[in-house]
Amino acid sequence: MWFELDDDRTLGMPLAWFPQLFGASPADLGTVQISQHGLHWETLDEDIAIAGLLAGRGDRAMFPKTGLLDAPK
Repeated sequence: MWFELDDDRTLGMPLAWFPQLFGASPADLGTVQISQHGLHWETLDEDIAIAGLLAGRGDRAMFPKTGLLDAPK
């Protein structure tokens, strides 16, 4: 999945980082709402924050107990 930002940066993220989107139909993917903070799919109950993309985070539900997506302390 590719994201173009207003500052001309392009971010690429594996779709597998977002399981709700990975298995979604094209019709459901087309219902995305775009805001200044990120992307939202009401029908899929999925939100992707721009800040999370910049930090390299995918769906935090992928690793709920391991903390693998948490920043080092």
